[in-house]
Amino acid sequence: MLVSPGRYRSTVASAKSQEERSQLEGCAVVEAEPVELISHTEAPPKARRSHVKVDFDNTQEAYKSKGNIELLRSLLVFRLCAIDVLLMELTKKLFGQRIFEKMMKMTFYGQFVAGEDHNAIKPLIRKNRAFGVGAVLDYSVEEDLTQEEREKKYKAHRQFGDRRGGVISARTYFYADEAKCDTQMETFLNCIKASGGASADGFSAIKMTALGRPQFLLQFSEVLVKWRRFFNFLAAQQGKSEMMLLEQKLELDELKESLAKMGLGAKDDIGNWFSGEKLGLSGAIDLLDWNSLINNTTKISNLLMVPNLKTGQLEPLLKTFTAEEESQMKRMLQRVDILANHAVEHGVRLMVDAEQTYFQPAISRLTLEMQRKFNREKPIIFNTYQCYLKEAYDNVTMDIELSRREGWYFGAKLVRGAYMYQERDRAKEIGYEDPINPDYEATNRMYHKCLEYVLEEIDNSRKANVMVASHNEDTVKFTLEKMNEMGLSPTENKVYFGQLLGMCDQISFPLGQAGFPVYKYVPYGPVNEVIPYLSRRAQENRGFMKGSQRERSLLWRELKRRLLSGQVVYRPSY
Repeated sequence: MLVSPGRYRSTVASAKSQEERSQLEGCAVVEAEPVELISHTEAPPKARRSHVKVDFDNTQEAYKSKGNIELLRSLLVFRLCAIDVLLMELTKKLFGQRIFEKMMKMTFYGQFVAGEDHNAIKPLIRKNRAFGVGAVLDYSVEEDLTQEEREKKYKAHRQFGDRRGGVISARTYFYADEAKCDTQMETFLNCIKASGGASADGFSAIKMTALGRPQFLLQFSEVLVKWRRFFNFLAAQQGKSEMMLLEQKLELDELKESLAKMGLGAKDDIGNWFSGEKLGLSGAIDLLDWNSLINNTTKISNLLMVPNLKTGQLEPLLKTFTAEEESQMKRMLQRVDILANHAVEHGVRLMVDAEQTYFQPAISRLTLEMQRKFNREKPIIFNTYQCYLKEAYDNVTMDIELSRREGWYFGAKLVRGAYMYQERDRAKEIGYEDPINPDYEATNRMYHKCLEYVLEEIDNSRKANVMVASHNEDTVKFTLEKMNEMGLSPTENKVYFGQLLGMCDQISFPLGQAGFPVYKYVPYGPVNEVIPYLSRRAQENRGFMKGSQRERSLLWRELKRRLLSGQVVYRPSY
């Protein structure tokens, strides 16, 4: 049995304000009951070590890296974020480019962006590193065109012309041509190089949609989804649909008969599918075996036929690519491989960001191919799992099981999700099931369920690594509690924490100073070219600042403490 039904338990995290529920990526600034991090029961021998407890209310520790001017800036920016009428473009028109850039550097840009280029960001990275906080570098320049402008400039189809509608927390890329993809790859290469030069343990973030034609990702995702649904259909025929995903094993003899009756070939020929891949030696195959039949993204068989589950008619699993599409696909894969090799050369770990569900199966599969190749000795490539998706737990458990079987290091970043409104609108418009969990509480449960599974894998094998990318204080406390229960030391560098630059410092810096590996997502780029990023940060913060005063109250508390103790001028020493 691969997964015991009772072994992994989900934990419900408290959900508070309506605004918090509406912004899954925003800071969770809830007034939570204190979480006891020290177990009072006798721990197993491997867990008998001093437990670590982090105080997220100690403002002196949380803000010791910040000068008084920086605290005042944070207060100002968070206050401005709560004003709906704030329009950056209007400010730019009123004051002109030069004054506008100075104002931005004093406020939003200074709060959320590290600098204009890889040299300008080094002082901030060194300072954060001195206080225990690392960096995930993210070059945040993007083209700020409207839907109509993109269609006019590039004659793009509306379905692909602009995927930013309803997206606040994440950047999206637009495919113009192959030359643009090469340019974006060079940007990522420079970011990797800068990350390697800035610290010895850094990350660099990339997005697959920046590296190739999105139609390929869409088509390949459809192939993977069809193939998985076909497996589910066959499992239901064998009466196994109620079993947990990795426990669903298709009996090979029954499978051959079913496929032969569907007209997919003679029984003996069908048997060659599996014998050729050395599958089914035990008389049964599971979903991972099934997925391996599509064994290489550069050699997708156009001979595989699957029944249309609505019409019952056989149809090709994948429509044949044109010569141009085949070339574009291979070029995209080459770009991905170049980036991964560059990361290895510079000692940088590569964080592959998650994207929309209609691209994500292909993105995850390509990321798995990189993990198979580059994660043999240590985790270099990290995949991202969006826990607001209903299938998040299945995806995590399947990928971990694959890493076990093949002996490579599993690397994951867990986020709540960034495309909720867009995903729901698209599902409603096209007419398929909403892929998003119904509410914030369900997403919280999913996040903690996935996290606990990965933590148990780390505890059992030490060959998994996870970044808890969350601004939710309860989630961070939950992670610390589980680490203490399992005896997972922060110095093992198996569990990382991640937050955005300029947000939730009261979580990041106490964790770093307590010895936990914690990282800020560090955006950089010229002022005028990161306006779309800054606009998203303003919108994102607007939601959580309306819902609570917690971060502002902590900032005020520290500022008043310093002034009352005579620290009118405070400069961090490091």
